[in-house]
Amino acid sequence: MSLFRVGAFVVASAFMVANIFAAAEKDIVDTAVEAGSFKTLAAALKAADLIETLKGKGPFTVFAPTDEAFAKLPKGTVEDLLKPENKAKLAGILTYHVVAGKVEAKDAVKLKSAKTVNGASFKITAGDAGVMVDKAKVVKTDIQCSNGVIHVIDSVIMPAAKK
Repeated sequence: MSLFRVGAFVVASAFMVANIFAAAEKDIVDTAVEAGSFKTLAAALKAADLIETLKGKGPFTVFAPTDEAFAKLPKGTVEDLLKPENKAKLAGILTYHVVAGKVEAKDAVKLKSAKTVNGASFKITAGDAGVMVDKAKVVKTDIQCSNGVIHVIDSVIMPAAKK
């Protein structure tokens, strides 16, 4: 990643700090719900019985796909995943978006991968195109919460199928 891109990434993150301090008093779930652009994620967390977990002490780092990110999935995917019989599969996908501990942007860009709560790892790349987790672009970073941090991504990331 060029020095300019890294600098711009850090500066953009710093400008968000003023708005972030208010969020830091709320947990990850309440912060995401209040943002208004994570309705699908909130519904999925509820269907997978993960609300209480992400309201827990943590700390957690959540790579949170927006409603637009979920809309990119093939038609019917979200509705299918929200069915009670797919709860375990949905939980596996959602926990693939969560890393134990608090990993801020300045530290994430130094990593090549991160182990998720799901048990699998996703790839992290930093380049001229920005920061990517698997094939999702990180579009907003370091949303501070009382029990961790949220980084917003533009696509839902999927764990590899278990063999």
